[in-house]
Parts: sequence; C-alpha cells; structure tokens
Amino acid sequence: MGTITALTTQQRNPNRVNVHLDGAFAFGLAAVTAVSLRIGQTLTTAEIEKLQQADELENAKQSAIRYIEYRPRSMAEVRTHLRQKGFVDTAVDQACERLQEVGLLDDAAFARYWVEQRETFKPRSRMALRQELQQKGVSRDVMESVITEVDETEAARQAAQKQVARWQRLPGAGQLPEAEFKQKLSSYLQRRGFSYDLIKQIVNECWNERNHE
Repeated sequence: MGTITALTTQQRNPNRVNVHLDGAFAFGLAAVTAVSLRIGQTLTTAEIEKLQQADELENAKQSAIRYIEYRPRSMAEVRTHLRQKGFVDTAVDQACERLQEVGLLDDAAFARYWVEQRETFKPRSRMALRQELQQKGVSRDVMESVITEVDETEAARQAAQKQVARWQRLPGAGQLPEAEFKQKLSSYLQRRGFSYDLIKQIVNECWNERNHE
C-alpha cells in the first residue's frame, strides 16, 4: 500500500510511466494503464497487483501485435511467441482473446493467407499444406475448410512450370535429355507432396510443351 507522489514519463519509452509511491520509485506501467492514476491517490496492495497484471496484459498485447505486423500468424504461433518472451499464461490467454475479438488473430484468415502465398510463390500439394498448417497449430476443421479449395492439379502444374523456367535460365539445363528431365522434375514435385499419378501427368505435359516450343 502507498500514496502516489509522482507520475513521470520514461525517457527511453514515452509510452510508459514510472509510478512513485511515498517518494520512491515503485513500478512502471504502460501509459494506457496509468491514465486513471493521480498524484495523491492511495493504492492498496490489491490495487497495485491489479495494475501490474493489467500492465503485463498490455505488454503481452503489444508484443503480439509487433509479432504479427511482419506477417499473419496463427493463434498457436502467437501463444508460443509470448510464452518464449516470458509472459505468464493468464496474460497470454487474455492477450490472444483481445486480439481475436478485434480480428487481429483469426486462424481461418491465417490459413487462407498461408495457402494463397504457397499457391502464388511455392505451390504445394494438399498433403504438404496440411502438414505445414498442422505445424502452425491450425485446427483440423479450419485447415480442411481452406485446403478443400486448392486445385491440386493446377498447383502441381504451376510448381513444375516455375521449376522448368528456372532450369531454362541455367547454361545447358534447358537441353536435358528426356529421362533426366523427367526424373529431376518428378523428384522436385514429389518433395512437394504430389501424388505419383499427378506427377506423371504433369511431367509428361511439361516435356511435351518443352519439345513443341
């Protein structure tokens, strides 16, 4: 318990406030948490604890926001990130709930983003996408609702065409004999999780297209 004798903005972080009780520094708070405090106000031990919990929550929210500014994240990724930063489970849970409420955390939107990015830059099979989203902690129901929209044949075709285009830019690579061309392209598509029958179809397409250019 103590009486607030000073509220000062931190020099290195203007978004935080130093709280002094009975003439001595007591603790720091996010400015948004300290906005209701006044000099001369007496704080009980329970009130101080509540303020510090609110500060922990605010810090967790800001840490999560900075983390998802780089790219969308799944709920599980954010939880793991916050725990690694040392936030207690209560703050982690509440921060994630708040961000979910305002639409900043949405596993369905994240899954759609992930699949769209893969389709645009690094096409994958449905199986490979499932594995990646599972690793990101996305639930099976959410995952399946997004992955069912993937045209796997088109994804395999795009992946193969991108790889063939890269080969053709390399000296001598565009002249690969048929057996080597098909073996290399098959291996490439296999690593991306496509089925044997689909790989065979797409590899034959690419070989025929290359020889009719």
